[in-house]
Amino acid sequence: MLPRHYLSQEVFHRERDRIFRKLWVFAGLRTMLRQNNDFITRSIAGIPVVIQNIRGELKAFENVCLHRSARLQSEPAGRRPLVCAYHGWSYDASGAPSNIPLHDELYRYTAEERGAMRLREFALRPVGNLLFINLDEKPMPIEDQFDRSFIDLLESSSNAYDSEVMTTTFRARFNWKLGYENLRDGNHPAFVHPTTLTRNVSFVPVLDEALHAEVAGDLPAGLDTAGRREILRRFSYGGAEGTFKNVTRYDWQSLVERWGDQDSYFNWLAYPNLHIASGDGGFSFTIEHHVPVAPGRTDLEIYWMTAKKRQPYSFSSTVLLSLMHGSKLVVGEDVEVMEQVQAALHDGAPVPRQGDYEGLNKRVERWYVDIIDGNREV
Repeated sequence: MLPRHYLSQEVFHRERDRIFRKLWVFAGLRTMLRQNNDFITRSIAGIPVVIQNIRGELKAFENVCLHRSARLQSEPAGRRPLVCAYHGWSYDASGAPSNIPLHDELYRYTAEERGAMRLREFALRPVGNLLFINLDEKPMPIEDQFDRSFIDLLESSSNAYDSEVMTTTFRARFNWKLGYENLRDGNHPAFVHPTTLTRNVSFVPVLDEALHAEVAGDLPAGLDTAGRREILRRFSYGGAEGTFKNVTRYDWQSLVERWGDQDSYFNWLAYPNLHIASGDGGFSFTIEHHVPVAPGRTDLEIYWMTAKKRQPYSFSSTVLLSLMHGSKLVVGEDVEVMEQVQAALHDGAPVPRQGDYEGLNKRVERWYVDIIDGNREV
């Protein structure tokens, strides 16, 4: 890709409209919405969104009151009815106003006017304990974006998540795409993480000869939507990517229900901006959600949780804090490198020369340029 793909505000707006408002994107954890009136709020592609448990049903609405455009829920998460604090309008599970205080005295909407009032609702799809949202009026089937085996893997692994979660956010100075180019690069850990991640995990970059041959040319001319979506499905994958040099066991691990039984480092990458890892073979999980803010700004939201507890234990928050500090070291190293790359970019910067082993990055870039510069539908 060209430097402008990482620097241009115009390109950033195209990404918002053609990728993030069209694809299924991560929206949060189902485990955080277990009780009536539990909610989480997001800003997705510039649109404020609230996901709310309304009597056991999860609904996703635009987080804007129909009266004066105030936010319905102002906190990142909580438990509160879907009520606007500005003038007290409340909403039901259909997004219609269920109560407008002083309606007959002050507002006096006709029955037709009131009947037409509905919060904009978005498609919401739980995959295990992961929630995905699609902002498009006619959302594509999620199976057009992720193949069935990947969906099943996400569902299986995320069903192991415990409900106790610790979160933080990095306010990083790099373009969101750099994060995923880095995650798809199996050659970088040995150089960027020599004293942290690779101290105990071996990653062996693989040169996929078939993929290298496939991306040697341009995308087929006249590729239709079905063809572009077939390519899109290949961007998301998951599984064991690293082997432990030494297997270390901790006392707390006997208190949770481990996902699987393989002593491997697991990664799941869901295009466009979700990364999940288990650095201890299924005993705990880290979710990294890269939220584009501007061409050179990304909010890196991170969630940590163990596998489900067999029984409550008093030091569970200490375990999560330890996991957080450990992974923040690795994430911090990645952030530093990507910020350095972003800082070096300028309009006349040289175009990166990728090696043969970077076939997946090349494939993603070809598809991306076709969508962004070619004005194609995903």
